[in-house]
Amino acid sequence: MKVKAIVCQGHGVASGKARDPRYPHGTLKAQYKYFLQKGLDLSQYFLGTINLDIAPFIFKIKKPKYFLENVNWSEYIPPENFYFFDVLLQFKETTYEGLIYMPDPATKADHFQNLTILELLLPWIEGLKYGDMVMLEVSDTQMELQVKQLDEQ
Repeated sequence: MKVKAIVCQGHGVASGKARDPRYPHGTLKAQYKYFLQKGLDLSQYFLGTINLDIAPFIFKIKKPKYFLENVNWSEYIPPENFYFFDVLLQFKETTYEGLIYMPDPATKADHFQNLTILELLLPWIEGLKYGDMVMLEVSDTQMELQVKQLDEQ
């Protein structure tokens, strides 16, 4: 499914912009070797996420490309599970391949996201900034996007 999305500001923890003293170089840099040990190599991606608001859509997990269980990557929080989904992002006539990065809400300790926000791992995209409109394509077999109902949080 393809939807329009807007680049928005995230918590800044994945990249290290938030200057969280627990993760001075970002959570993704801290998680990298643990993901690699479980078979997921993120070396082709920038170690920060692009946050996209897909409103009025929300996501529903179907079958992730990768599901990493019980990743004990930090001394500050309990082990977490992580979902990863294939994604294509089109920006200014160029299409980029990447992954949707999603800590499992059931095991996530902090920095929660709204249900209309997706975090993407992609190569560095020159010129991309907050407020830019992009086209997002997700695999219908991995994730379902549905219009958010008024009673959903």
